[in-house]
Amino acid sequence: MPYEKLEITAPTPVLSWANHPLGTAETKMAKNVASLPFVFKHVALMPDVHLGKGALVGSVLATKEAIIPAAVGVDIGCGMAAIKMPFTGEKLEGKLKKIRLDIEAAIPTGFNENKEVEKSVTNWQHWSDFKDLHRGVQNLETKAMKQMGSLGGGNHFIEVCLDTENYVWLMLHSGSRNIGNNLAQCHINTAKELAKMADNNLPDPDLAHFVAGTPEFEAYWNDLQWAQEYARFNRDVMMARFKRIVEKHLAGGKVTKPLLEVNCHHNYAEKEVHFGEDVYVTRKGAVRAQTEDYGIIPGSMGAKSFIVKGKGNAHSFCSCSHGAGRLLSRNKAKNVYTLDDLIEQTKGVECRKDEGVLDEIPGAYKPIEQVMANQADLIEVVATLKQVLCVKG
Repeated sequence: MPYEKLEITAPTPVLSWANHPLGTAETKMAKNVASLPFVFKHVALMPDVHLGKGALVGSVLATKEAIIPAAVGVDIGCGMAAIKMPFTGEKLEGKLKKIRLDIEAAIPTGFNENKEVEKSVTNWQHWSDFKDLHRGVQNLETKAMKQMGSLGGGNHFIEVCLDTENYVWLMLHSGSRNIGNNLAQCHINTAKELAKMADNNLPDPDLAHFVAGTPEFEAYWNDLQWAQEYARFNRDVMMARFKRIVEKHLAGGKVTKPLLEVNCHHNYAEKEVHFGEDVYVTRKGAVRAQTEDYGIIPGSMGAKSFIVKGKGNAHSFCSCSHGAGRLLSRNKAKNVYTLDDLIEQTKGVECRKDEGVLDEIPGAYKPIEQVMANQADLIEVVATLKQVLCVKG
């Protein structure tokens, strides 16, 4: 059997695709979630599972008539986009540094926002719904508009990759920026206040939840769907700019048709049917992998990444991992590794090689090959990619 049923005393079983025992803190977090009365069937842990807030990153839970905002997380709709270009690697020779500088000039990273807002952004159909979002974000519409098409920080990235057939791929990782974070925090706070008022005896305050049919649930669900759409479109806007830059350098500016396009969330919740029942599925650091679903599983910036197709495995709630998963926290990575290590581990990749990205060193992540081997029953590999250029948030 590819997954293991963990020895956890809780009303709901926990199935794990990780090939290692969970640590004490992770076990406690899994048990806390599995002890909630509205968790359906079992909790599924992906091969890249690690500590999160409330629920483990790399966990999938189906719930009946309830949702946990902190389990969805604060980067609502965070995910990946990738396109396969009709070019091969030879065309990149001698151009990578120029392409990287153009990307850094065109797509804001970190806390930066766009100085000008393009037409495709102002025309986005969901701006008209902004007035219906939580009152706590009503002063953020201009900021949200300026951040549309920006990468953010942390482990968000933009990469040019080559597959095993030498085709060029464009790939990026980002979410719903400051607006998604603010919406999440507003609702997490409301859920915690409600739990306190109801004197709910929760195993962890971050498991405060909303019950379906209540105004608070409806408000959160509305804002969640909006932020997920924002995140998806944010990736589309960045990808369009990214594609134009690559076309400028590789095709003299001629517009080309991608051979394959993928855009998938890995921090989100949706209504789905599993084991014949309507449930809310929360994927916290996991990708939907229903039959024929395309997904993206990136490694670190010195490792391989994978374009995959789902096998629709019911036991994982049709899900797979969202990456390699961290081995070391950001602070620990900075203490363990040096700048020389970073330079060595990112050999052959056109990227920043300074202290500012030391916490993203490949050695801070689990080996992606092991993670992939553990989920052969969840997905099939469509393409194996290796990055040649990486811009970090």
